[in-house]
Amino acid sequence: MQLATFQNKMIPLLEQHMRHYLAQFTENKTLQAAMQYSLEAGGKRIRPLLIMLICQSLEKKIDTDVLSVAGSLEFLHTYSLIHDDLPEMDNDDLRRGKPTNHKVFGQDIAVLAGDALLTEAFGWLAKTKLTPQKRITLVAALAKAAGANGMVAGQTGDILGEKTTLTLSELMQVHKNKTGQLLEYACFAGAILGEATPKQEQALVTFGQKFGLAFQIYDDILDVTATTAELGKTANKDVAENKNTYPRLLGLKGAKQALVDTLKQAKDQLEFLDKSGLETSLLRQVLEYFKL
Repeated sequence: MQLATFQNKMIPLLEQHMRHYLAQFTENKTLQAAMQYSLEAGGKRIRPLLIMLICQSLEKKIDTDVLSVAGSLEFLHTYSLIHDDLPEMDNDDLRRGKPTNHKVFGQDIAVLAGDALLTEAFGWLAKTKLTPQKRITLVAALAKAAGANGMVAGQTGDILGEKTTLTLSELMQVHKNKTGQLLEYACFAGAILGEATPKQEQALVTFGQKFGLAFQIYDDILDVTATTAELGKTANKDVAENKNTYPRLLGLKGAKQALVDTLKQAKDQLEFLDKSGLETSLLRQVLEYFKL
């Protein structure tokens, strides 16, 4: 199967599922509209896609529960984007080529829309019909990935790092937390849902770690090589704000080599998974996202 065929079938199902879940939040229409605005602003849906791809590889039916786990992750990711765009954080006016949430609804409603998406992500996980053990495992893992030792720690390191120059290992840790943790969780969630063996689960988690690091390195590279129109957000912003990035520390050539090396490490995990009996062709196609 081609990745595009899979996406064209599954992403509309995911988006319909998210709209249906969002429709219940009618207490305040402005809040609901702000949540919906950012959820439907486009995007690659790469995190929920990884969950569904891994389920497909493990021959797990992509049922309502899988869509709910995938949708809850996209809720949480969307909250992080809304807050990341705020003046107190990255101060971005554009996200995916559209005005950011706070530019449309104001900073106060944007904060609350993000808060709501974050909270409801866990509520959605808890309402699935998965076994109690799987629900507890996924809730705990998502909290760890998004929390004070995960994504939020990475965002904090990114902000504080603007005041100094990080070492490469420090930058890798920031990237691992800021971007990698949710992608790693996506692979872990897919493994749990698909009931992977312990060794398969570990390989999938490691694949997620390497994919997450590659994703952020690639984002760093695009910031200095792509236009605002191509990115859907302000280009060269990392340079303007003195952020620590791979091109800043290694130069553009060095950053591209780091991306190649990291992708090789991700492919090594897929080699192991192939030998364990998994069909990994769709996951291999995901790596084609990174174009140098």
